[in-house]
Amino acid sequence: MASKLILIAVFVFDVIAFGLAVAAEQRRSTATVVTDNEKDYNYCRYDSDISTGYGVGAFLFLMVSQGIIMAASRCFCCGKPLSPGGSRASAVILFITCWVFFIIAEVCLLAGSVTNAYHTKYRTAFGGNPLSCETVRKGVFGAGAAFVFFTAIVSEFYYACYSRARESFRPYDRETGVGLGAYK
Repeated sequence: MASKLILIAVFVFDVIAFGLAVAAEQRRSTATVVTDNEKDYNYCRYDSDISTGYGVGAFLFLMVSQGIIMAASRCFCCGKPLSPGGSRASAVILFITCWVFFIIAEVCLLAGSVTNAYHTKYRTAFGGNPLSCETVRKGVFGAGAAFVFFTAIVSEFYYACYSRARESFRPYDRETGVGLGAYK
């Protein structure tokens, strides 16, 4: 039987990670081109950088959640063997899917946070090339939030299937020799 404490802890960390990823999408930095006081050059002015912190927070909470699940299941490869059957097959498929979703979510959150934290320092004199103020594309943190949600669902099902397969394992407890006792 899957530990309810582990499932609840993982659920709480995943909900926090999802909320932070959504908040990061809502509070992405925006930039405007501003002319200096002497009107010699243009530069980029960025607003609040809070979404970088939200993105990093979501990244870390999701990482802790994944760490708890993998520690509880011994990363699927250590510990007692699993009994053959549907639960083990489901656990294998969900394990792989969980890691794929986790990696995609982490890449989206990390890329969004790094891009959001990067502020161009370029400036142009009048008559030069137009100034481009880099910001995070809309939807990067949103994609991260979606994959946090997918990771949360799949990891909970993975742990439940893993626990079911682990609990139902029965080692072969009969005598290993050839039984000739009846033929004396």
